[in-house]
Amino acid sequence: MPEQTTRTILAFEGAADWRKTLERDLSRDYDIICKNGSGDFAVELLDRHADVVLLDLATTKEREEMYQLRKVRSLLPYTPVIVTSTEENTDLVVRAMKFGAFDFVAKPYTPNRIRIALTQALETKGLRNEIDYLRHEQNVVYDFDRIIAESEPMREVIRSLKKFAATDATILMTGETGTGKSFLSGTIHFNSHRGHRPFVVINCANIQETLLESELFGHEKGSFTGADKLRVGRFEQAHGGTVFLDEIGEMSMGLQAKLLRVLEERAFERVGGNRTIYTDVRIIAATNRNLTKQIAEGRFREDLFYRINVLPVKLPSLRERPECLEPLANALLRQICRNLRKSITGFTPEVVRIINRYDWPGNIRQLANMIERAVILEEREQIHPSSIFVPDLAPALGRQRTRSEEDEIEKKRIIGVLEKYSWVQKRAAAELEMSPRVLNYWVRKLRITHPRWHRNK
Repeated sequence: MPEQTTRTILAFEGAADWRKTLERDLSRDYDIICKNGSGDFAVELLDRHADVVLLDLATTKEREEMYQLRKVRSLLPYTPVIVTSTEENTDLVVRAMKFGAFDFVAKPYTPNRIRIALTQALETKGLRNEIDYLRHEQNVVYDFDRIIAESEPMREVIRSLKKFAATDATILMTGETGTGKSFLSGTIHFNSHRGHRPFVVINCANIQETLLESELFGHEKGSFTGADKLRVGRFEQAHGGTVFLDEIGEMSMGLQAKLLRVLEERAFERVGGNRTIYTDVRIIAATNRNLTKQIAEGRFREDLFYRINVLPVKLPSLRERPECLEPLANALLRQICRNLRKSITGFTPEVVRIINRYDWPGNIRQLANMIERAVILEEREQIHPSSIFVPDLAPALGRQRTRSEEDEIEKKRIIGVLEKYSWVQKRAAAELEMSPRVLNYWVRKLRITHPRWHRNK
């Protein structure tokens, strides 16, 4: 599968030392842009693409009125905002969440803490993008009737989820990786009576056990080494909304017991605390594991299984819904072309045959990644076989270039154009007929470097 493009983080941070810290800790994995928050705030937001906004509440007035947070949410309604502050109390956190903050991170924070917040924010943004992929029109918001479901198994799933969305009962979605559990959980939430309340996403497989407990339930100041501030957990932040627990089969037995209590009593305590906190949340869980087998092996609690399996949904794989392949591929192509600002009208007949004959073990996620890579490579009006890479089909289709061979060809082409324009990326991007952002993706992916580039930025 192709690598993901580098994510852009726009940080408004008043303290110079914290700006340097963010650039040092995050620049390896993210395109981090730090601003001191002065000047025309709105212009900065609209002139720059951002996958996540980091916003420091630097003054008492800002903390009281949440002016900048409200401004970000009005200008960039679909961009997650992580609020930071040197102060943290429940009232401040609740007020920030009320005005649309995705998370609240108290200073001083560790690189690991801010990375976890960014990972969760990007996953949530990704869910919304994946839901967009399944829409026939971009302006249709979370409409069950516009989700591509050309096969009877998928139609049955949608019929069930429409009914489930009207309830508060816990849902367990099972199915292979990439079948759509994440984006369908978002659709359920936004079509429920909780749709105007927080939708919180936790991937249980991506966070180590000790950090996951704090992420879910929060912690009190001094409860463990590094716990310098009180932290409000996800269940508390999601009050009134929905918590989506992805990969629940990876959760430890100890955390399973605590989750069971939340399901039974809607209550928990923060790590290191003794005050019982009550929360009103709807839980949607998902897994690609066989939980019945894990119960037999002693790795999943049977009582928890019955609590989360109130409304079970099994999502079919793409090979079980072949009628969806071509319309889904076309929808993905339109969305990806919009994102990358490219004009590609469709697939050649040979590519359509390839799409229809491949098993797609990675399901929708693999199909989307293949199309994204093809859109980046393709320079013609349609996607041709030379721009796609599906390794298991190579023997059936004859000799195809390997991914590494294609990357090497692309690397030589890009370097040639960069040399032509004295390694100035903006001019090279115009020659290559791609946006500077797409060129930057390839420069990072192919590890192309040149000592003069810092002068050209």
